[in-house]
This record gives sequence, structure tokens and C-alpha cells, in this order.
Amino acid sequence: MGLFDRLKRGLEKTKEVLRTDVRDLFKAGEILDDQKIEQFEARLIKTDMGVTASSAICEEIRKKHGGRTVILDEIEETVKEKIRTLLEGEGDTKWDITDPLSPLNQNSDGVTVILVAGVNGVGKTTSIAKLANLILKQNKTVLLAAGDTFRAAAVEQLTMWANRLGCEIVTRPDGTDPASVAYSGCERALETGVDYLIIDTAGRLQTHTNLMEELEKIKRVVGKKIPNAPHESLLVLDATTGQNGISQAEHFSKSIECSGLILAKLDGTARGGVTVAIRQKMGIPVKYVGVGEQIDDLELFNSQGFVDALFASAS
Repeated sequence: MGLFDRLKRGLEKTKEVLRTDVRDLFKAGEILDDQKIEQFEARLIKTDMGVTASSAICEEIRKKHGGRTVILDEIEETVKEKIRTLLEGEGDTKWDITDPLSPLNQNSDGVTVILVAGVNGVGKTTSIAKLANLILKQNKTVLLAAGDTFRAAAVEQLTMWANRLGCEIVTRPDGTDPASVAYSGCERALETGVDYLIIDTAGRLQTHTNLMEELEKIKRVVGKKIPNAPHESLLVLDATTGQNGISQAEHFSKSIECSGLILAKLDGTARGGVTVAIRQKMGIPVKYVGVGEQIDDLELFNSQGFVDALFASAS
């Protein structure tokens, strides 16, 4: 199954609302009035796009098509283009399909440090392994630091992945201060001269104040050891999460200033609209999507492909 087909399947829930409701709600030949647009906005919100993004999409429909005869293809194209624009947002993030590492903030003077956060169960450890694999396939070197020392078997799981990938990993016993693991990882990265250091972090619920303080400590420690690190702070979100993803993004951003998202588990009952909501509300871009369980199932985010999948026919 290709990436586009996996995206179509993964975004099925959101697609049902978007494509179906555009066709069902707006009738060809009728005059498009505010009542229809407001009904569509209510349905958009159900895709977890949030009020702000849904309002922006409907305002675009109102501006271009309000009071005019409904031409379904043109309205659908307006919705697609607006969602794509919202997803790309502002900023200097680049998604170059010829370079899978293009959206990452690079350190031009030594090791690039990537901090990865997320609540337990979102697929964080597996996403780290997939990202390491992506880096290795670009003929770059990578070191892992197993900083999720509070979750049973987290260190073992990441170590298993490191062994499979053939990359080095820095570990410490369960219960070790995660910041000390991050510091040791930085030391080892500087010693070996690797291109990338990926640091796993604890993943208890984002509402736990102590966890957020621990993440802030890791960020400070890493920055003292390697100037301007972490260069990238990625938050892993479960694509089935819905609106709770916004809460997670808000809490984690306060601690580590998230610079990008990895949207994991985009192969089930995903509610992909939340990616639009987070981008619109917080300005955090999706950089990668996880579309399966295999090590190669991490793809560079492509806004056009994402939107096309949202509106693709079921065939």
C-alpha cells in the first residue's frame, strides 16, 4: 500500500465529514447562503479542526462563493486550498520531497540535537526509531539517548531499536534523572562527532507539573552543554487524539518550545483535523507522519498530499 492510500485510510473519519458534507450540504445550482455556510462550519468543527480554523475556511467560502450559484468543484477546491494554506502556515519550515531531513532545524556547527516529547502511548519511542532510521538512510550518523527512565521497559525498547538500526545508544538504569541521561548523551555526541543526537524524554501525562519541570530541566542542561540546543523539539501526537492534542501541544510547548510535530498512528481511525487546529492556533508545523508499524513507515509531511487524501474518493 502506497503512502497516498495509507493516508486515505488513516484520514477516513475526517474525510467522511469533509468530502461528503461538501457534496451533501451544498447543492449544485442553488444560491449559497449564510445558513449553509454556518452548517458546514459546524460540521468542520467535528473534524477537530477547531473553531478558529473552521471559521477561516468558511470565511474563505463566503468571500469567494457567498451569494453565488453553487459549483461544487469550485467550493471543494477553495476548501482544499485554504486547508493547505493553513497547514503550511507562516515561518521558514521547508518540506523538500527530495530531502527527508529538510524540515529539521539544523546545527551548522556540529551535532544537531533533537528533543522528542509526548505522553505515554502515542508512539513516541517507535517514532524516534523511525526518525533515526530516516537519518541513517541519508548517510548521516545518529546517537540515541534513552531519557524516558520512568516508564517500564522504555529504555529496553529503545535499546532494541538501536541494536536493529546499528546505532549507538546512551542508557542509564531505570529511575535515573532524565536530565543526566540527556547530558551524558550530549557528552557522547561531542566525543564521537555524530551528526544527530535524538533524546527520548519521559512521557507521563502532560498535566503532571513535575514532568513539565523535568522537561524544562532537560532543555536547560542540553543548552548548557551544546550551544543553542536542542535545535529541534518535536512533539509526537497520536492522530486519533482529537482535541486533546491541542492541550498536549500547549502544555509541552510551555516547557520545550515545540518546533514541530510528528503525527503518529495515521493508519487507523485518525482525526487529522487536529493538525490544522494546532497549526492555526499555535503555529507548530507537522514535520513527519507515521503511517504504519514498520521502521520505514515515517514520511515527510506533504500538505498537498495530506489535503488530497482528505478529499479522495473511497475507491
